[in-house]
Amino acid sequence: MKEIKSPKSLQECIKYFSDPDVCVEFLAAMRWKNVGGIAVCPYCSSQKHSFLKTRRIWKCRECKKQFSVKAGTIFEDSPIPLEKWMMAVWLIVNCKNGISSWEIHRDLKVTQKTAWFMLHRVRLALRNQDFAKLGSGDGGEVEVDESFIGGKIEFMHRGRAVKLRQARSYYKQPADQKHVYNNKTPVLGLLDREARQVRAKVVPNIKRETLQNEILNSVEHGSAVYSDSAVSYETLRSKYVHSVVNHAVGYVNGRVHTNGLENFWCLLKRGLRGTYVSVEPFHLDRYLDEQVFRYNNRATKDNPLTDSDRFMLALSQVAGKRITYKELTGKVGETEII
Repeated sequence: MKEIKSPKSLQECIKYFSDPDVCVEFLAAMRWKNVGGIAVCPYCSSQKHSFLKTRRIWKCRECKKQFSVKAGTIFEDSPIPLEKWMMAVWLIVNCKNGISSWEIHRDLKVTQKTAWFMLHRVRLALRNQDFAKLGSGDGGEVEVDESFIGGKIEFMHRGRAVKLRQARSYYKQPADQKHVYNNKTPVLGLLDREARQVRAKVVPNIKRETLQNEILNSVEHGSAVYSDSAVSYETLRSKYVHSVVNHAVGYVNGRVHTNGLENFWCLLKRGLRGTYVSVEPFHLDRYLDEQVFRYNNRATKDNPLTDSDRFMLALSQVAGKRITYKELTGKVGETEII
C-alpha cells in the first residue's frame, strides 16, 4: 500500500476522503498497522488473500471467505460509504460541544435516524479501553465527585411532569434517592490530576457501598483522594489519604478541591443541554464516553494534540467493536467481537 497521510483540517479531510479507494487504504492501514497494513482475515486470521479491486474486498485463500475493511468494526454491514463515515468521525471527535444527529443529517445527506445510529456507533469506538487504575501508591492526587444528569420538571411534557410531582409528594425522599423523584441519573467522576485523565460512569445510586466500590476498583490504594463532604465518601481513609472540602464553607482548601471535575461536568452538561437537548438514561453511558474521549485528548501545554491526532486515535479504536440497531434500542444485548 502507498504511504498514508493524515488530513490536518476538515477541508483537507473532505478532499482527501472523496476517493473511495483512499478511504479503504487509509482504514486498512489504521486497522492493521501492527502488520504493516496487510489485511488479516477476520474469520481465520490468515494474511494470504487476493484483493478484488472492482469491489474493494479481499478473498481469503485459506477459508475462501470474502471480507471488506469494514468487517469486524463499527462500520460493519453499513451501506453508508466510508467517505461519509470519515466525516462523521472527524466531526464528533473535534466538535467541543458535540454534534447532533440533525446536523449530521443535513451535512452528510443521510436520514436523521441513520445519523443518530452513526453517532452511537462512533461513540462505541470512543469508549475508554485503558483499565489502569488512577493515582499512585505514593500519594498521587485524584478528585472524586458525583453529579446528576436529567431535565428539569418545569421544562417537561405536562403529563410526565405531573407523574413526577405526584411521586415526589407521595414518597419520602432519602438523601441518596432524591434524584429518582427528580428524574435525574447519578454519574460518578474520577480525575487523575497528574495524568490529566478523567473517568465517568453511570451508577445506580449514590449510596456509600456503590460509590466506594467504584473508587476502590478505579484508584490505586495510597492515593490522595479529594472529595466533598458527602457521607458517601466516609471511611475512605482506610485505603487512601482522604481529604474533604466542605462546600457549605468554601470550594478550595489548598490542594483540596474538586474544581477539575466541576469543569468536566460543566462541559458535559453544556453539550447535553445545548446540542443534544434530551438524553435518555439508557444511552447516557455512550454520551459520557464521547465527552471523556474529547476531554482526555484535549490540547494542553504538555500534550498539544491536534484535530488530526484525535481523528487518528478514534479510527485506531474502531476494530473489534460492533453494535446493531436492535442492540442500540435495547431489544438484544450488545455484540462482543473477539
